[in-house]
Amino acid sequence: MREPIIVPDLGVADVVLSVWYVKPGEEVFRGDRLVELLLGSATFDVTATAAGILTEHDAVPGDRVRSGQVVGCIKTSVD
Repeated sequence: MREPIIVPDLGVADVVLSVWYVKPGEEVFRGDRLVELLLGSATFDVTATAAGILTEHDAVPGDRVRSGQVVGCIKTSVD
């Protein structure tokens, strides 16, 4: 199965994806920090909602992303 990494609703129209903490192909565990979002001068970390292998980045540092947007994916089991 695949678990999407989704930008949460942070109360603003869009934010900047600042940093990926994990590269595609790396193992992640539930609760691990995956990506940092920049909201003006504040930051917000998006954490893994499932354990597995990070398979892709759908956004790169510097991209403006919006609430509900999928920015990556975790493979949680054998398809």
